[in-house]
Amino acid sequence: EIGAISVSLGSRILRAETYCTCQFCFFYNRQLEDDDMKVALITLGCKVNKYESDCIARMLEENNIETCDDVVKADFYIINTCAVTNEAEKKSRQYVAKITKIDPKAKIIVCGCASESDKEKFLTKQNVVAVMPHGRKDLIVNYILQNEFDPSVLPVFNDKLVNPKITQTRAYIKIQDGCNRFCSYCIIPYLRGRSVSRDMDSIILEAEELSKHYNEIVLVGIDMSDYKVDGKLALTDLMIKLAKVKARIRLGSLEESVITEDFLKALQGLYDFAPQFHLSLQSGDDFVLKKMNRKYTSQNYLDACNLIYKYFPDANITTDIIVGFPYEEEDNFNNTLLLAEKVKFGKIHCFPFSAKKGTIAYGYKDVEPATKKDRMNRLTQLANKLSYEYNERFVGKTLEMLIEEVEDNYYVGYSGNYIKCYLGLDANINIGDITKVKVIELYNEGVKVEKYE
Repeated sequence: EIGAISVSLGSRILRAETYCTCQFCFFYNRQLEDDDMKVALITLGCKVNKYESDCIARMLEENNIETCDDVVKADFYIINTCAVTNEAEKKSRQYVAKITKIDPKAKIIVCGCASESDKEKFLTKQNVVAVMPHGRKDLIVNYILQNEFDPSVLPVFNDKLVNPKITQTRAYIKIQDGCNRFCSYCIIPYLRGRSVSRDMDSIILEAEELSKHYNEIVLVGIDMSDYKVDGKLALTDLMIKLAKVKARIRLGSLEESVITEDFLKALQGLYDFAPQFHLSLQSGDDFVLKKMNRKYTSQNYLDACNLIYKYFPDANITTDIIVGFPYEEEDNFNNTLLLAEKVKFGKIHCFPFSAKKGTIAYGYKDVEPATKKDRMNRLTQLANKLSYEYNERFVGKTLEMLIEEVEDNYYVGYSGNYIKCYLGLDANINIGDITKVKVIELYNEGVKVEKYE
């Protein structure tokens, strides 16, 4: 074993290092000076990953290490991976090659679901110096500072990944991790583990702190609907406690089971609520839902949507739909189209089924590729039509837009009900502000707006 010498000067560390090339310790010779150190964080997948990456960035910056979220020259590269689909996992691996091409001497640290799915595929790749366990992503910071980590003690919920770095627009808070649902097509419960919930008081404290810097806070989790306190479902209770937080609250993905009268009343009681509900559907056919191991019927789902419209008539209900799930026949698919029409989704994320090794559906009889392609085209056409009709409803009406970026002579951002808005640059406004706007016309899969005085 080749050793290392480290001299710590406060949060600055000067090191002369030599390490072995095996998978347990990693070889390189370099004089490091933290004044010049830079870490690039590349995040794939869900908003939970984004939150965790921002928390890692905050911890690094507290140690005087510059961070960025682009593939640029850096001392270390962190890839926070996704494995929700085969394509996402493939993209995660491709980023290793992309970084190595830009920087042949790159030191790459891999974390996230794809690394849990197949650790060896990453460890054998050139320039990957460490693959971090899911439960201890905070150890990445220690690895960069000290070049060592001990993954032997893993917490139930990684409470060290809190308080993400300050950015210009919206903030995220992770309230829950893991999943107990075990849908037949999904690998995530096997990678992130069983559902665990964060302490409610710590969520409230973080929300209050973030509200000082942001006008919008997004609550995220792998299965937020399963948020519990002392073993009892408590998402409604959390909403009631968040009522005193002076920021617009947006929710991540939900299950239909959480949509109740009490829950929706609690949302109405928030200081400001973004009436967008991302309600996972996956299929609108009862036979296919059962094969997917989803615990509701198409009527249950429709009832939940109608209840949302009762309390929030202008709500934007968005969803995910898997096309060509095994055993899906034409009648099953047509039931999905019919339900989508009834719900009047504002946006549908549709994607073809791709079997994930390790899931129950991996052994199911697949649908012919040509049939999947045809159904994808038909669902995409319907999704575009429904999105157009939803946006058209708001022409001449007012919305509250969060300003997120400047693009092609427009301020661009999203309304509370998640309509993409384009506002002329002549408006005197700052990135991160929420401003009242009036919709002029449909534009570029969103709407063109003017400032409402």
